[in-house]
Amino acid sequence: MTRAPRYQQIKQYLLERIRTGEYPVHHQIPPEEQLATQFEVSRMTANKAIRDLVHEGYLVRQAGLGTFVTDLKAESSLLEIHNIAEEVQGRGHVYSNDVLRREAIEADDEVALRLGVRLGTRVFHSILIHRENGVPIQLEDRYVNPRWVPDYLDTDFARHTPNEVLVAACPISDMEHVVEAVLVDAHTAEWLEIPASAPCLSMVRRTWSDDHLISYARLLHPGDRYKLRSSMQRRRA
Repeated sequence: MTRAPRYQQIKQYLLERIRTGEYPVHHQIPPEEQLATQFEVSRMTANKAIRDLVHEGYLVRQAGLGTFVTDLKAESSLLEIHNIAEEVQGRGHVYSNDVLRREAIEADDEVALRLGVRLGTRVFHSILIHRENGVPIQLEDRYVNPRWVPDYLDTDFARHTPNEVLVAACPISDMEHVVEAVLVDAHTAEWLEIPASAPCLSMVRRTWSDDHLISYARLLHPGDRYKLRSSMQRRRA
């Protein structure tokens, strides 16, 4: 049987200690030099193992201090819209979802206002639970204007996420995010597999394609499993 590359052996060594709690959150891992000596490899090989774990979200480097175990919360950008399945898979984890609702309904006051349609207009509605390694990380409650995405309800969401369907039908040109901390009702807490008293992050997202308001969604994330990120770079003169 072929042995795993040496850097993979170092990765597995570190991952095992992270997963068992021997290296808890914020714990400083051994430096590259020590790992290189321990596994009888070059420092470059040890560095590759650490870089991979940093990229996958298990570790974070702090300049001048060392490399530490992160809390491994799922992360999304506030400035871009990404396919959640690709985000999860990009962290080296397994993505799956549960489809809780898939229906055509008449827009009530709130949906009509948020989606920019008349009261009573027929709109598409879906509710999904997105999972990472089997653990719920997001409840997506979405309304879609059928005029722009007529085949939305025919989607096999096990193969294509709602975001993927929307982007394929109508390339996203603009978006709006409103984020707040909330407590959810008992039914929603059960869906997310969290205590009813656990805080959540709520993100209301509206997306446009050119002048067309395509979708309105409320995305709920368990606060201890998710973080939202925003970054900005100043333009240099």
